[in-house]
Amino acid sequence: MENFTWNSDTLQLEGLKVTQVSVYPVFFFFLLSYILIILANIGILVVIFIDKNLHQPMYLLFCNLPVNDIVGNSIMLPRLLSDILRPPSERLISFYECVLQAFSTHMFGTTSHTILMIMAFDRYVAICNPLRYAAIMTNKMVVMLTMSAWGTAFVLVGILLGLTLRLNRCRTVITNPFCDNASLFKLSCESSFINNIYGLTFTVVLLSSSIGSIVLTYAKITVVCVISKSKSLNSKALKTCSTHLMSYMIMFLCGMLVITLHRFPQLSDYRKLCAILFHVIPGSLNPIIYGVQSKEIRTFLSQLIQSRKVS
Repeated sequence: MENFTWNSDTLQLEGLKVTQVSVYPVFFFFLLSYILIILANIGILVVIFIDKNLHQPMYLLFCNLPVNDIVGNSIMLPRLLSDILRPPSERLISFYECVLQAFSTHMFGTTSHTILMIMAFDRYVAICNPLRYAAIMTNKMVVMLTMSAWGTAFVLVGILLGLTLRLNRCRTVITNPFCDNASLFKLSCESSFINNIYGLTFTVVLLSSSIGSIVLTYAKITVVCVISKSKSLNSKALKTCSTHLMSYMIMFLCGMLVITLHRFPQLSDYRKLCAILFHVIPGSLNPIIYGVQSKEIRTFLSQLIQSRKVS
């Protein structure tokens, strides 16, 4: 008969299953990835803050992505790094710290979608309605879009975890390298039917809204570019939209890989690794993609390097 511990305040993380030989290579890989994420994202935020030429709606909305990447990875990766060096029996976490980690994990995933959705709206207005762009994309609109992206995610994730917190817990092992909602409600011996229904609805609504807005936006942008036959407009659309679309595809493919691997229990170790990479890969690549593709950012950085050489 299985022994149950009811509503324990201390939980045990299963963590990554790493062989003794690969502990340090895996540790240093994630450590270097975390350092890259922090430096690259803080760096691009500083560049946008310093250069007044970058104080445009497109870049101000983009600032949400580095903030999301920094917060999401800072709550997950340092804990993961410490657990890699610990034996499984010592990978303990308090229930409330686990809830905070689960909240930040789902906020990261949800806001990744909502931020890219509001950025798609900005690109739609810029390409399809350029004469009214300044009138529509005011500072007030930028603030409203930003608040809607974070606020929507906060409410959706808050309800998701609220439904889980109402359940009594009878288990203490988190079968994941970090805490998330599914791991938390699996600790309960009560019915999680409502949690499953809301979780499925939440996922369907988020993905359909995200994919629908991106497809609709780029369909309209494509139609406008084809009809106008303007080389300057097509060039502008290609330069500004390619970075956004690239960031979206990286995030979307990483997420879909994790969802797909859920269907194959025998591949649970690969799913756990992919769940971590869902945080790491977009967080590492987003600032690089925008830094390389954006002419304004490249110009600022080249001027900064030249001024350093002269001095």
